[in-house]
Amino acid sequence: MLADKDRIFTNLYGFHDWRLAAARARGAWDNTKAILDRGPDAIIEEMKKSGLRGRGGAGFPTGLKWSFMPKEVKDRPHYLVVNADESEPGTCKDRDIMRHDPHLLIEGCLVAGFAMRANAGYIYIRGEFYNEAQTLIAAVKEAYDAGLLGRNACGSGWDFDLYVHRGAGAYICGEETALLESLEGKKGMPRLKPPFPAGAGLYGCPSTVNNVESIAVAPTILRRGAAWFGGIGRPNNTGTKLFCISGHVNKPCNVEEEMGIPLRELIDRHAGGVRGGWDNLLAVIPGGASVPLLPKSICDTVLMDFDSLRDQKSGLGTAAVIVMDKSTDVVKAIARLSQFYKHESCGQCTPCREGTGWMWRVMERMVTGNARLEEIDALEDVTRQVEGHTICALGDAAAWPIQGLIRHFRPEMERRIRAHTSKLAAE
Repeated sequence: MLADKDRIFTNLYGFHDWRLAAARARGAWDNTKAILDRGPDAIIEEMKKSGLRGRGGAGFPTGLKWSFMPKEVKDRPHYLVVNADESEPGTCKDRDIMRHDPHLLIEGCLVAGFAMRANAGYIYIRGEFYNEAQTLIAAVKEAYDAGLLGRNACGSGWDFDLYVHRGAGAYICGEETALLESLEGKKGMPRLKPPFPAGAGLYGCPSTVNNVESIAVAPTILRRGAAWFGGIGRPNNTGTKLFCISGHVNKPCNVEEEMGIPLRELIDRHAGGVRGGWDNLLAVIPGGASVPLLPKSICDTVLMDFDSLRDQKSGLGTAAVIVMDKSTDVVKAIARLSQFYKHESCGQCTPCREGTGWMWRVMERMVTGNARLEEIDALEDVTRQVEGHTICALGDAAAWPIQGLIRHFRPEMERRIRAHTSKLAAE
């Protein structure tokens, strides 16, 4: 269990004021100049040593990602872009950071921007987050007024401007290259890679796109040291993590815990346990709607980190834990997710454009059992044709929940088909 002294997000629940004076009293902006005085290379090296892996879902090492930026600024400026387009169903952690502790994010933008030799940063925030955007804009103004942003930020000699850009509510804009397209004023559609954003990103310039949580924890890591952060959690899965727990639990919540905490302990300790007791658990989606669900037998012992969940053919993703008890129609739940991905596909890649609609229509029939048994294999075959054959990961996100359902709940799908067939025969 994470000790209180190791918490980074000390105002996650909004019990205290979010404004600058209160944020400073909690430790934000504490001699930020001293961090910047170490120089960009030393900052990136410390981030590498900390073992921080991206908190937006992919889990790519953050320090390594920062190091991909060119070491010198030549004819093209560098940009930092923060992905605050939190649209993954079940995920609500970045929203609370921006709502209750925006100065952690803003300070992180300055530190990350400096490390990547960027003089400008953009926070791309989901359009529906109206109140959070207003808070963030006000917090950025406070930072400018206090000399923490702008010319000679924090007295460091580095100029850094930060802009808040509101999106229009498209799930696809959470994909980093679609986000860049949208930020440039174009339709939010993913770009082919390479070139990667570090080579040609925003406006064709070297850019790095990071998740809100990844950026917000950076100043604390640099203040307290990589060894401190690396000492929390498990090897290759270090540090603290925000978990969003929703669904059939007694107390849905966001909580900061150490990486690698057992899933059962996380739910029992912080969310008041499963509704009706642990034995009433049917399945859990451990990392947001796009990762495969896990049945109770795996949930009993699985650890909440990137590698443990990958070993179980699922993923940590955004660490949005969606709990389903035995009252859940699990086939209908996955069919509903299929509808979401069909609706949110940008339509650029044929496997995703055609496949998401096809998978959803078949899943709707699977809910009532209006299908043939061999169609289960056909459905899985189509998910394999979509997965890995698209420019971005939305195709994977549409395929994985269905694959998880077939892997763990195939008997239930077959039962419905047999029941439906028997009913038709009786009529």
